[in-house]
Amino acid sequence: MKYWLFKSEPSEFSIQDLAKAKRKTTFWDGVRNYQARNFLRDEIKVGDRVLYYHSNADPSAVVGVAKVVREGYPDHTAWDPNDKHYDEKSSADNPRWFMVDIQLETIFKRPLPLPELREIKSLKNMELLRKGSRLSVQPVRKSEFDRIVKLGG
Repeated sequence: MKYWLFKSEPSEFSIQDLAKAKRKTTFWDGVRNYQARNFLRDEIKVGDRVLYYHSNADPSAVVGVAKVVREGYPDHTAWDPNDKHYDEKSSADNPRWFMVDIQLETIFKRPLPLPELREIKSLKNMELLRKGSRLSVQPVRKSEFDRIVKLGG
């Protein structure tokens, strides 16, 4: 099992939106970064656990946990010219972008804001806290995952 952090702007798709989704499950579409795409396509597997992070929020924070329920498959939103994630260079025959399905496990009793996470010594090497880190899908060490889940209640 691996551990991940997925970023989403709450105005686009919040953890509360996930809680309201059918079976509390959604596909994680719209990733348009090659390194993040490679994680989705090649490394993220069913059963992996995900920290759900609200980015561009006030404050940005880890807000809960989900699990992966479907491994990487082509992101069909890239093929729809009416979708904001459209990519004319991607097609069903030659997909450029991939997604996974996730299912909500828990919403934290309290969000864990970025400034608070920066103060925790055991998280000092976490990718999220690295200066300039902007990946929307990123790996998390088990010890980091466990510490954050414990803090989130």
